[in-house]
Amino acid sequence: MKQRLVFAVNGEKKEVFNIHPSTTLLEFLRTETPYKGAKLGCGEGGCGACVVLLSKYNPVNGDVEDFTVNSCLTLLCSLDGCSITTSEGLGNCRDGYHSVHQRIAGFHASQCGFCTPGMSISLFSALINADKTSGSKPPNGFSKLTVSEAERAIAGNLCRCTGYRPIIDTCKSFCRDVDMEDLGFNSFSKKGEPLDVNKLPPYNQHKVCTFPEFLKPETKLTYEFSERNLNLVDKNGMDELRDRTWASPSSMRELLNVLASEANENGAQVKIVAGNTSSGIYKRPETCCRFIDIRHIPELLVIRRDDLGIEIGACVTISKAIKALDEEVSLEAASSLIFEKIANHMNIVASKFIRNTATLGGNLIIAQRDEFPSDIATILLGAGSSVTIQTPRETLSLTLEEFLETPPCDSQTLLISIQIPSWNQFHSPSKTNGRNGSEREKRLMFETYRAAPYPLGGALAYLNAAFMAEVSVDESNGDLVLGSLRLAFGAYGTRHAMRAKKVEEFLEGKSLTPEILLEAIQILKMFIFPKEGIRKSGYRSSLAVGFLFDFLSPLVKGLAEPKQRLKLEEHDLFVSSKIQNKSQNGYTNAVKGDSFDIKHHNGVTNCNSHKEATTNGGSISVHGQSAQSYLSKKPTSFFRSMQMVEVHGDYGPVGLPTKKVATEIQASGEAIYVDDIPSPKDCLYGAFVYSQKPFASVKHIEFDSLMESPGVVSFVSVKDIPKGGENIGSESIFGKETLFADDLTEYAGQPIGVLIAETQKHAKRAADQVKVYYDTSGLRQPILSVEEAVAQSSFFEVPEFFCPKQVGDFSKALAEADHKILSSKVEIGSQYYFYMETQTALAIPDEDNCITVYSSTQVPETTQVVVAKCLGVPEHNVRVITRRVGGGFGGKAFRSIPVAVACALAAHKLRRPVRMYLDRQTDMIMTGGRHPIKVTYTVGFNSDGKITALHFDALIDAGISPDTSPIMPKTIVNALKKYNWGSLSFDFKVCKTNFPSKSAMRAPGDAQGSFIAETIIEHVASSLSMDANSIREKNLHTFSSLNLFYGDSVENAASYTLPLIMDKLVSSSCLNQRIQTIQQFNSMNRWKKREISLLPIIYEVSPRPTPGRVSILNDGSIVVEVGGVEIGQGLWTKVTQMTAFTLGQLWKKGNEEILEKIRVVQSDTISLVQGGYTAGSTTSESSCAAVGLACNILVERLAPIKANLLGKMQLVSWDALVRQAHMQAVNLSANAYWTPDMSSSSYLNFGAAASEVEIDLLTGATTILRTDITYDCGRSLNPAVDLGQIEGAFVQGIGFFTLEEHVVNSEGMVVSDGTWTYKIPNIDTIPKQFNVEFFSSGHHKKRVLSSKASGEPPLLLAVSVHCAMRGAIKEARKELQSYKTSSNEQIGEDCSAIFRMDTPATMDLVKRLCGLENVERYLQSLVHHH
Repeated sequence: MKQRLVFAVNGEKKEVFNIHPSTTLLEFLRTETPYKGAKLGCGEGGCGACVVLLSKYNPVNGDVEDFTVNSCLTLLCSLDGCSITTSEGLGNCRDGYHSVHQRIAGFHASQCGFCTPGMSISLFSALINADKTSGSKPPNGFSKLTVSEAERAIAGNLCRCTGYRPIIDTCKSFCRDVDMEDLGFNSFSKKGEPLDVNKLPPYNQHKVCTFPEFLKPETKLTYEFSERNLNLVDKNGMDELRDRTWASPSSMRELLNVLASEANENGAQVKIVAGNTSSGIYKRPETCCRFIDIRHIPELLVIRRDDLGIEIGACVTISKAIKALDEEVSLEAASSLIFEKIANHMNIVASKFIRNTATLGGNLIIAQRDEFPSDIATILLGAGSSVTIQTPRETLSLTLEEFLETPPCDSQTLLISIQIPSWNQFHSPSKTNGRNGSEREKRLMFETYRAAPYPLGGALAYLNAAFMAEVSVDESNGDLVLGSLRLAFGAYGTRHAMRAKKVEEFLEGKSLTPEILLEAIQILKMFIFPKEGIRKSGYRSSLAVGFLFDFLSPLVKGLAEPKQRLKLEEHDLFVSSKIQNKSQNGYTNAVKGDSFDIKHHNGVTNCNSHKEATTNGGSISVHGQSAQSYLSKKPTSFFRSMQMVEVHGDYGPVGLPTKKVATEIQASGEAIYVDDIPSPKDCLYGAFVYSQKPFASVKHIEFDSLMESPGVVSFVSVKDIPKGGENIGSESIFGKETLFADDLTEYAGQPIGVLIAETQKHAKRAADQVKVYYDTSGLRQPILSVEEAVAQSSFFEVPEFFCPKQVGDFSKALAEADHKILSSKVEIGSQYYFYMETQTALAIPDEDNCITVYSSTQVPETTQVVVAKCLGVPEHNVRVITRRVGGGFGGKAFRSIPVAVACALAAHKLRRPVRMYLDRQTDMIMTGGRHPIKVTYTVGFNSDGKITALHFDALIDAGISPDTSPIMPKTIVNALKKYNWGSLSFDFKVCKTNFPSKSAMRAPGDAQGSFIAETIIEHVASSLSMDANSIREKNLHTFSSLNLFYGDSVENAASYTLPLIMDKLVSSSCLNQRIQTIQQFNSMNRWKKREISLLPIIYEVSPRPTPGRVSILNDGSIVVEVGGVEIGQGLWTKVTQMTAFTLGQLWKKGNEEILEKIRVVQSDTISLVQGGYTAGSTTSESSCAAVGLACNILVERLAPIKANLLGKMQLVSWDALVRQAHMQAVNLSANAYWTPDMSSSSYLNFGAAASEVEIDLLTGATTILRTDITYDCGRSLNPAVDLGQIEGAFVQGIGFFTLEEHVVNSEGMVVSDGTWTYKIPNIDTIPKQFNVEFFSSGHHKKRVLSSKASGEPPLLLAVSVHCAMRGAIKEARKELQSYKTSSNEQIGEDCSAIFRMDTPATMDLVKRLCGLENVERYLQSLVHHH
């Protein structure tokens, strides 16, 4: 038995003797190695931040297998003899960066950078595995990777910042079949020159050795002696010592003996493991210390083929099962088509790195035992699969159906293998007797289906299905007749996948007609009956109907046109696979004839309306071609994009698209975030204990027994706040929030205390075991809705300064209007921040009652203030340091402070360093998010569409504390005022409820206000039966009305660029041509509808006072400090450019060498005071202004010295100038505090977007075919940075308006608390064509070098997607209206063009608005008219 675990990390040998078997690879990497590139993003395998490359050596054939895995789920003990490569192992700042890192930087594909190391590994894995494939050698500089493969390389990796487009371009840049002109904005081609591979960092496939030579003998030894059992003991004093902690049997016999011996031991807790991926969803307390690894048992790894089908061992990974099925397809076996469809479906189960380790048997076991909504169980059930299982007494062969229906398996029952039949007897024509005794030919149909938020994997299905049917032709009449069927459904809220046997029995032997299909559907609806408590149950039932209809409709006589009906004489009788998600096409378009599809370049028609771009200071096409030629090119990939930006060198390097500062170290994993800081000596770890009740008295907290547990140190609560300190966790200008609940909890998720332990794992485990006893007697009911808040007058006051001004006389204008809409309602949901780095802090006590806090925060200064108040010490005793933040979006402002304060309090009490890093679930439960709002509006308008009066009432859910909520009325109105409403009045109530505090989230209030405005526009348009785009145009501001509504924020007439932007976008997006195309498409397609929406935004921002300091060191290098924090928005990059520009003014043509000498350093509240907030989209420009002032001071000091030197030499270098200044004792450090001109303390930003969508009427899935954005950045400080902000904000807006559901239960507890239940946009949900153009608005003398904001305003443009979806739904409802019959007259109400469409517009909402029973009504209409 081995006494050590041997493996490699980045080529370094690691030997481990002392480890608990539950330790994950991620824990080891982050605590025992210097490599911090793998991040903890979710702990569920759902985000990709933790992805590493795992390499295994086969000593028999000498091959190395490389694949990605989730290090957060991979158990360290499973890696004996393996090699791990993190992003640091690909390249780094010392050894040189890998071309993956360099291209990520050059394509501007990283913002906050937290997800980027995982992205790098995913791409690298795709490259090296593609290069192992057979085939011709790719052109120099490229890999064998194809564009289609590259676009899927990062499918499982989430990014909240970039919008994915530049990451996709980075991936495609390596591809052998890429069209270089299709690659987006980058730093490799200059001045509009065409990009070619020679300008890219060279790709060398042999640069990285993934499996070191020294490890091969170890692997060979293990292989030869089959010795994988590890006798590792956990000697850290925190757990009882146990031997034989990791057993790895090499045969079934050995496994059974191990299980028998463990069963005989009293109370032995054993865990059988293979891929361990189920721990990502079933987070059971880890009490086992004996693990049995079954991955090396030959009987469980078998892949056996014969005429009957294929047998796959239970421990074969899903990826290898797919490969085995694909090999069957490549052999062109008779069964290849059915295997191909199963493989295709498996390819969208989970993400690539989950499939690489998750096993086929493991998936079926958790489906059988834990009611996991498995796709694999369903499709294998539909294919008639069987399984072999081993019990302590016998080996059994069961059908999969029998296996699923048995009682849940225990640890003594083992799944051995799965057999998938080939159904060969149906692949060559066979004969059967008809009703009249005649022979008829028999064939087979097989389909798989799923509907899920992510089209191509990474999300659980709302419903999955697999159907198989025999089909024959009745020779007497030519009708198609159904034979035996298998109709399997899963994931709809039952214990496991099941067959609809009554439907099968009903259909067998029948020739399908609309009547028979309708009757089958009615039987099916009685079968698909989700159990009580399952969300979206009606939607799931509707999906089942849609799937069955799609499968059978080609067989229905009198339904489809002849050429659409299935023909047995066709070579391929297998209808194309229907993985029905948001981006899949392919439903039969019954009755309307052949499916009609206007050929788009991913939804783009070639209207040849773009003009040839110019260069050298004008608008440039980054592809080195005109937009006209670009749009006319044949697409080479699934995603396409175009970026038209303006580059000005007037203030160089300001205005140039330089690479974002520190992107390479972000990509390589070397960038240091708070949790990457090495733990100081004696460091402790904290985990929150939070309330499970929304409003209750805390009677008792039971934690004393836990203090005896290994590793547990202390429990910190309100009782530990020192004398003179306050129970304060956060503070804004509107009020305070407590740190801990005292005698009363006020919301579910409220911190009650912090459990402190020696490790993060022990802290979290112990915190989960703390028992809190509540009492609600004598207390009022919690306020869990805004209506309840109104009833109890529970409001926060809005200071007069933040109260928006009303416009005109609403009552008079309403009375005079031709038409009125009275008291219509709409609801806007919440949104969680989903920054990739959760809330984190590290507090280190110092001498003299001082403390240093490293916090991931957007508000270091406020954090310093609150920590000082809590501890009862002066602010100069508290130092808060923030280097960078792994995503903020407002969530790292006031919501970050309680974590820092809790850390500081614990460190202060225990006099030891304390750090906290919230797990994703705790973060989502405690942090809050965007404000949900309920709106009631009344609007008056004339017959021509001119709106004359608007009043609305808004109930804003603020949660338990004011935070920043009182700003919401002003920001909501600011965005809503983008149209000339004639007169405008409103009433706001900021409601105090028993929920976690809502706070500012990217475009707070403005996002909701813009949505309210567009809802009203759409409602007016529907009321008048007019086009919504014409209503928008009718109510767009003139300069005069703009002044009336926005007052002092308006500059001059020339600055009002919105009408020009709208005109430009109408032309560049080919709006009018595409409207005609869409109308034609809709008239020819019954089950898919398209629409396009073009809309404007106006966004008001207010720069804030900001400090800056610039210091020149002895060697000429420059250190810059600003109050703002780098959160991914490019602050450091723009500040660096501004510093270089301003100091460069000492030379007539500037000085290019200065740019490379500048380093912007972390925010430090002791070093630079009055840092303020990083928020509101203006911190970058304000920081640049402050740095510019500081540099001007230095220029004044250096200019005389330079003049003197010029008298002695022809050229004066920067270094020479600095040396001379030092010799003359010149002060080379300058501070400045910039304050905005009060005459222009706020200004307006303008933009517009046109989005085209396609909705699927059978599933509610939405595909964004194309988005065109035109945005006024003024003169951009850095076009590359601003472009990334525009794209990233827009995609985040897509999430808010269409995808992200923030769900709470009846106790007010957040239940959408992880990547399984909360879905942000991924690469499958972004526009397939994504075009962005900067609008050149000229000189803005009151702005910082004529620049304007870009961080938040573009998020509002995503409303265009929601409006386009509404338009497509209108078309669907027109279709529904046509199904009206005398027997279902009541459906007319559901067909109205006027309907309420809240946010988010998820698949189920879209389907409901299109008609949950649209299939039934369609069939009823056919029956009626027949």
